[in-house]
Amino acid sequence: MSFVEYGDTIKDGDTAIVFLGHESMFPVKVQHGSVTQTKYGVIRHSTDLIGKKYGSKVTCSKGGWVFILHPTPELWTMNLPHRTQILYSTDISIITMMLELKPGSIVCESGTGSGSLSHALIRTVAPTGHLYTVEFHQQRAEKAREEFREHGVEHLVTVTNQDVCKNGFGVSNIADAVFLDIPSPWEAIGHAKSALKAEGGRICSFSPCIEQVQRTCLAMEESGFTEINTLEILLRVYNVRTVSLQIPDLGKAAEDNSSTGFDSSSPSHQGSSCADLQQGTVQFKSGVPLREVVGHTGYLTFATKSLL
Repeated sequence: MSFVEYGDTIKDGDTAIVFLGHESMFPVKVQHGSVTQTKYGVIRHSTDLIGKKYGSKVTCSKGGWVFILHPTPELWTMNLPHRTQILYSTDISIITMMLELKPGSIVCESGTGSGSLSHALIRTVAPTGHLYTVEFHQQRAEKAREEFREHGVEHLVTVTNQDVCKNGFGVSNIADAVFLDIPSPWEAIGHAKSALKAEGGRICSFSPCIEQVQRTCLAMEESGFTEINTLEILLRVYNVRTVSLQIPDLGKAAEDNSSTGFDSSSPSHQGSSCADLQQGTVQFKSGVPLREVVGHTGYLTFATKSLL
């Protein structure tokens, strides 16, 4: 199993996603002899998972069933164990596009955190690219190395435990793009410029506070970066549902009733009046925004290394 190469069959040691519903899923490490408890009952890895195809419908011990999905960076973002605050697919998608990443790209990242963005970057630059990721916290760096090894992508990523603001990324003039998600990104702009290729490259900084953005933009300008711009991505989700509305009475029915001497107050006519009212409805699909939406996550500042 690899996050960058699809495998048909579930194997011992794989990381799989147990899908109970759109709002309920979790990762599980498949191990011979192990069991996983769900609200629908027990899943026995040896008999229910190993050897089955990804996407299979598995019946649990209580009679309920789940689907076993192949892991992807998107599914991992939704289900990973949080060691830090993470980036979600909305921000990740614009970062990947604006940094102009493609297979074969070399990317430098700091900090690694929970590895949400890291997995997406690795999938994008595979099979010939590479990710150099720097994490200040030693335990988080070690856990990231372990996850990359379990997910079959360790050959595409190098994890370094050091302070990027003081020691940089450990590489020079090889990166096509640099991403910063640290408390003081302005202190790492010089190291980011050194890591980028001499012929230029792109940089992105993620910051939750506008004061961080201001200092970072000033540091970028002083270091000779151009095309500096900051944006914020706000996702608004809609529910599509069937809505019934009454057809408006524009007066024609009232005129017809008056011309024929129709008395709506008469008991004999009240039933027919209600029936006509019920029949005068139309159903259609409508998009309704959620009552609660995800608000501010952070500001994304992009810039280009100048060739001058």
